Amino acid sequence: MSATILAFALVAGQVMLALAMVAAAYRILRGPRAQDRVLGMDALYLNAMLLLLVFGIGSGTTLYFEAALAIGLLGFVSTVAMAKFLMRGEVIE
Repeated sequence: MSATILAFALVAGQVMLALAMVAAAYRILRGPRAQDRVLGMDALYLNAMLLLLVFGIGSGTTLYFEAALAIGLLGFVSTVAMAKFLMRGEVIE
């Protein structure tokens, strides 16, 4: 019984994360300002990372966890770089 509950929870989580990714992609495409697009990009990489973690839990392999770690690191750095660019107009001083 607990295996079916876990399978249902994984599918429900994947569907919800996919819907959140669609909403974030909409914000990236239709954001009226650059700040809205940066927030959409941040939400998109975060949801992609969480979706990979849910896939990793379902499959039982560590490959998805390593990919999620790489996405998390690159996403954080890109968000900081975009925020700095929007504030100052340059990334490297």
